[in-house]
Amino acid sequence: MGIKKRHWAWAAPLAVVLLAATGCESTQGAPARTTAAPTTSGARSTPVARVCDTPEAGPAKAPAGAVTVDPAKVGDLAAKTKSNPPDTTFWLRPGKHRLDADRYAQVIPKKGDRYLGAPGAVLDGRKINEYAFAGTAQGVTIRYLTVQAFVPPQNEGVVNHDSADGWVIEHATIQDNAGAGLMAGARQQVRDNCLRANGQYGMNAYKGSGRISGLVVEGNEITGNNTGDWERRQEGCGCTGGIKFWAVDGADVRGNWVHDNRGTGLWADTNNNDFRIEDNVLEANDGAALIYETSYNAVIRNNTIRHNNWVEGRKAAGRGDTFPFATVYLSESGGEPRIKARTDKIEIYGNLLEDNWSGITLWENADRFCNSPANTSSGDCTLLVKKTSRCANPAIAKAPLYADCRWKTQRVDIHNNRFVLDKSVMKCTTKCDRMAVLSNYGTYPDWSPYKGEQVAEAITLKQHNLWHDNVYVGPWTFVVHDPSKVLTFQDWKGMPYQQDAGSTFRASDGG
Repeated sequence: MGIKKRHWAWAAPLAVVLLAATGCESTQGAPARTTAAPTTSGARSTPVARVCDTPEAGPAKAPAGAVTVDPAKVGDLAAKTKSNPPDTTFWLRPGKHRLDADRYAQVIPKKGDRYLGAPGAVLDGRKINEYAFAGTAQGVTIRYLTVQAFVPPQNEGVVNHDSADGWVIEHATIQDNAGAGLMAGARQQVRDNCLRANGQYGMNAYKGSGRISGLVVEGNEITGNNTGDWERRQEGCGCTGGIKFWAVDGADVRGNWVHDNRGTGLWADTNNNDFRIEDNVLEANDGAALIYETSYNAVIRNNTIRHNNWVEGRKAAGRGDTFPFATVYLSESGGEPRIKARTDKIEIYGNLLEDNWSGITLWENADRFCNSPANTSSGDCTLLVKKTSRCANPAIAKAPLYADCRWKTQRVDIHNNRFVLDKSVMKCTTKCDRMAVLSNYGTYPDWSPYKGEQVAEAITLKQHNLWHDNVYVGPWTFVVHDPSKVLTFQDWKGMPYQQDAGSTFRASDGG
């Protein structure tokens, strides 16, 4: 079966209140967010993948040679998968398909198996079964099927539970599950799906051992995920998002509509490398639209990013937190020429950021490095040091380990973006207007060679982080070195920071 033409809608005519449309709860006191078209001059219209409202229909008849699966027979899908050879095509008739009433009942595909859903075909876990499709078979395809109501444990997934390689998931609706709707393996293609209202993630791109390479995530609608509100249940867990990426080496994330997720939209966390994040619409997520954390080498371009971070930004401001919580947040991430990728820096360009809670923050925690107790990345080391134990005194205080034991926010090039801010849209009076490059004062552990202001000085002035040739509309301020140093645009452009050469700044579109 070939890939059919995607359903696209243009951003301009939507004007839909997303919180109401997706059933997500708004935060009391926060203004409603809409998908109204950008009104700023020169703004680009970005296509929106409205997959959930207009899913592509599967074949109404069984393809030649396909095995027909009967929804009236409980467990028929798993049984026929077991009894047929690899490379079998299964056609699921219209109706609600069920597995046996055992929490561990699941489908274990064989290599090259293909699952095609007829119009109205649903695989329903009934809040009984933990997993839908599992096992290590490679090259499995799932198309046109709705998968819902499965209940995997925390951090585990429903489809491709074991992160097998080479799977293709297209035109599927994966919704209303606990945990992650979908896991990912190497060379996985995730196209034109609706990943909606899952308990933690729409997709968790994580493999228990090894790295994931060659991942494609294209044309999906990713919305309303983290219904379990895990960050509230486990404060600081970092375990939610529309999609979470962990140790992915080479990913193309393009043309997706990532909206109204509780928490972060897209979150790349720990030793990811070589990402292209382009032509997406990221909007109305409660937290940051994008976090790129302890990772390397990425191109972030031509995205429309609007109305994000209103909930989490407002919450932080309300508790008096002075940290510049941003809509695009780079945490200990930068370009590294020694790690093979399609770029040797992080380049952010051609994006429209409109009416988000703050803009871009570049951050480097002075106390977070390989072998530090303050490293939250489960004991992982950087991609430049194979053994964590090497990052210890006295060797860490000297080259090359002094540099290589840190994930560094360096070689970040931010240019030709449009940053638009109207505080009245989000009813904000303070702390929603910041662009930042900063660190903290290093204090921990007692053997750390990074104590004091040296990391703050490095990220601000010495690590080749540069803004230039951007357009600013609105009352932007600029934070450097640490949260206490807030600058005007003119001070930001002047010595010693010398940022935003060639950029323009005006108070409003009419000013």
